[in-house]
Amino acid sequence: MKIAVLSRNSKLYSTRRLVEAAKMRGHDVVVLDHLSCTMLNEHGKPRMFYRGQEILGIDAVIPRIGSSVTFYGTAVVRQFEMMKVFSVNSSVSITRSRDKLRSLQIFSRHDIGIPKTVFANHPKDIDNLLRLVGGSPVVIKLLEGTQGIGVVLAETEKSAKSIIEAFYGLDASFLVQEFIEEAKGADIRCFVVGGRVVGAMRRQGLEGEFRSNLHRGGKAEVIKITRDERRAALLAAKAMGLNVAGVDMLQSKRGPLILEVNSSPGLEGIEGATGVDIAGRIIEFIESKFHQGYKKDKIVG
Repeated sequence: MKIAVLSRNSKLYSTRRLVEAAKMRGHDVVVLDHLSCTMLNEHGKPRMFYRGQEILGIDAVIPRIGSSVTFYGTAVVRQFEMMKVFSVNSSVSITRSRDKLRSLQIFSRHDIGIPKTVFANHPKDIDNLLRLVGGSPVVIKLLEGTQGIGVVLAETEKSAKSIIEAFYGLDASFLVQEFIEEAKGADIRCFVVGGRVVGAMRRQGLEGEFRSNLHRGGKAEVIKITRDERRAALLAAKAMGLNVAGVDMLQSKRGPLILEVNSSPGLEGIEGATGVDIAGRIIEFIESKFHQGYKKDKIVG
């Protein structure tokens, strides 16, 4: 097979590992910067060009789309789909997972635990917002934030009101979410590939830091997840329509609570913590789709 990894930087750990894993299994692989792709649509023939050259013969793509370029990146994935190329994660599932509010709305209508979360456009109704999530402390999240940026813990009602008023003043979209104290600044990242949890790690934030992101200095260790946690991870990935996903959850008194589902999860932390060849599992998943009789004419927009 010829596999394309859509990535802005071929030197990134995750991109390098996917290339290595594909080559190790005898596949041809190319790295394409999705922002350098040009899409041509004409009657009956969607086409793709990369830096002036037409892209032909691609069997599958692995999207590694950064949140800041979701619109263009998913348009490139969608163009490949129109060209009947298999994408590990579909353009629709990536777009869905990038919208924090939409994700929570989808989770809330399924049997998937989530922290109580409110979203409103009423700056004069702050007292009610706080009441709905059980009062302070609360977590306030910008809808556009990533890797822990734009996530604030307000420990008192006074500080919560100040932060919310400031965000309203900046015309920023945000969520107000209950604080799960028993999580103690840690969360679980489950890595799902093809409907299976292939690795899980516990991420612990620095002392005094409630965010556990590895990019913010958090530490990771392998963890054996419970049956409920495994079920929650698989249900969340399925609800988003993602074949490859990093599912983040908190351990709470009422069971696992899903925070978000990442459509382009990093491989370095999970491979380092678990010792599992996650990149290889992703390539094996692509192979399985073809071995099961995948045909390009089954892929439609």
